[in-house]
Amino acid sequence: MKTHHFFLLILLHHFPALPAVKYEAINDAQHTPGGARFSSEIGIPYTEEIMKDINHFIYDIFQQYNESDRKPVDTVMVFIQQYDGAEAITYGENINVSALYLQGYEGNVKWEFTSLLHRELTHVFQWDGEGAAPVGLVEGMADYMILKSNYFPAGFAEAGKGERWDQGYDVTARFLDYCEGLRSGFVAEMNKKMRYSFSEDYFVELTGKPAAELWAEYKGKYVVH
Repeated sequence: MKTHHFFLLILLHHFPALPAVKYEAINDAQHTPGGARFSSEIGIPYTEEIMKDINHFIYDIFQQYNESDRKPVDTVMVFIQQYDGAEAITYGENINVSALYLQGYEGNVKWEFTSLLHRELTHVFQWDGEGAAPVGLVEGMADYMILKSNYFPAGFAEAGKGERWDQGYDVTARFLDYCEGLRSGFVAEMNKKMRYSFSEDYFVELTGKPAAELWAEYKGKYVVH
């Protein structure tokens, strides 16, 4: 399991003062099997601690070292709730995690929960062009955090997989990692550009090539000969 302690000195250098964000977790399903599993294998103290660590990790990946670069967030809440559907859903600054999903997860549920928080906390802090950015790109950036933190699960798309650059999730995360290899800081700069709007021209501005051309070259790099 990868932890963020390795990055501690780097993060302290970039963030000499802690951000004003508060982190709270509430187990609303403590009397259910999934809520009980959360209490015994994950817990509120771990959740609130790792929320802070992940928040700093996100700021670091997005190179948001100044308060003015960051989305104004006061308090992030994680709720463990009894509902069926997606394993986790984020609304604004509130993250709902399914107790049913935690109950049925086979494997290290603490690791899986931490992976989920990387994705969902990215949604809290990332820019999305005020809703104009493609959903696939927004979700791809969230999965990019999973990729860079090494909290990506088995079955995560391999490099070169997928049909479109904005397919989303792990497919787009791998494409963003390719673009990052072409220009260091690409993901941070793309997120910065998406603060108020979105245009595919951002790809050209950052790499000199449109998204379609980058995708074609990316796919070509991983063609099996």
